[in-house]
Amino acid sequence: MNRFEDKTVLITGAASGMGLAAARRFLDEGARVVMLDIDEASLREVAAKFPQDRVLVQVGDTADKETATTAVKAAVGRFGGLNILINNAGIASEGDIMKTSEEDFERVMAVNVTGYFNMAKAAMPELVKTRGAIVMTSSVSGLGGDWEMFAYNTSKGAVSNMVRAMALDAAKDGVRVNAVNPSLTNTGMTTDMLKDAELVAKFKERMPLGTPEDPDGIAAAMAFLASDDARLITGVNLPVDAGLRASNGQPRQ
Repeated sequence: MNRFEDKTVLITGAASGMGLAAARRFLDEGARVVMLDIDEASLREVAAKFPQDRVLVQVGDTADKETATTAVKAAVGRFGGLNILINNAGIASEGDIMKTSEEDFERVMAVNVTGYFNMAKAAMPELVKTRGAIVMTSSVSGLGGDWEMFAYNTSKGAVSNMVRAMALDAAKDGVRVNAVNPSLTNTGMTTDMLKDAELVAKFKERMPLGTPEDPDGIAAAMAFLASDDARLITGVNLPVDAGLRASNGQPRQ
């Protein structure tokens, strides 16, 4: 299946986790992929394993608007245009409002919200030309709340509504904007959480399909939302959470 042949995809946070899984998925479906991450060593290591004629590496912090501008220009310069933006780079910070420092709050918002704004704003003129699509990585934490994750929850709530607002404005130009909203997923960000057997057991009680989620499964949902198969879908926050929200957070009876 080559749904993305002759299309160019820019993926942020592409060195690991869901971003890396997305890069692999889009390449497998024929796309040209621009892989952007702040971790240059890891990014170059993983990118070296992919077809070099269809991969472009970009290094930078998406919280810096120059990173976004440079990455979009590089994509257009190398591959002739841009069809899809996967806004995926993100960080987390634990703690309630009293335990969250101003510095931690500002950094989480800078990466998870301003970074998404920077990338979307830089990419939009090119996506208008191709009537393209944006897929953002939000979270079920952007649709509800978690204990002791104040900054992260706040940022993902902003992303979820950014998707709705941007989708309304971009529709007139034929650009679709959607989000995937994962729950606990097996990535580098959740390594410490997954070591907590009691926490994992609690998630299993509330997720009918089990936990943790697989980054490849999240990437599959990203690919669907970015594809023509989803041509009538925009402004959607799609829970990809093994049924967590369907269970309303309640354990099995």
